[in-house]
Amino acid sequence: MFIKRRQRGLTMVELIIFIVIVGVAVVGVLQVITVSNRSSTDPARRKQAMAIAESLMEEVRLAPFTACDGADPAMETPGAACAVAEGVGPELGNSRPYDNVNDYVAAFGSPATYTTDVVGNSFPTGYAATVTIVEDSAFGPAGARVPQNLALRITVRVAYGSENVVLESYRARYTPQNLPVSPPSPL
Repeated sequence: MFIKRRQRGLTMVELIIFIVIVGVAVVGVLQVITVSNRSSTDPARRKQAMAIAESLMEEVRLAPFTACDGADPAMETPGAACAVAEGVGPELGNSRPYDNVNDYVAAFGSPATYTTDVVGNSFPTGYAATVTIVEDSAFGPAGARVPQNLALRITVRVAYGSENVVLESYRARYTPQNLPVSPPSPL
């Protein structure tokens, strides 16, 4: 009588097919990981760029926005005509933080590059910041128009590597000629 034994193990063909299938799967998984790593930015670098952009935007937005130059005595007098009108670009001898929002750029629509924070500390290597200010007469609800030079659109862009962080904000002049008159202090 002849007894048939059960076969155990894998044949060479089955083993080669298994290796090919696993190899293709591993290559596919590695490609997905590579693509996701390439398209995602390092969160710490993005966070640093955001901190630079936010601080620069805050600095620009906190500057006064007046029609008179900061050195003009008429600046604080409501309704008085400016002896020295505020122009675009920093005046001679001005230093950061500037005395007017207009001082942060040399011309409306032209980006100005900044490499330091307000106290003079350099930005980390690999980061570049620009500020662009544009007069925006379309600012207002439902297409209402505001007179020219009463609303500014401020754009801060921080580039790092091939990525950018962009912040935009608006600044409106709440008194056409001067700084707001502060209420008298109670004594």
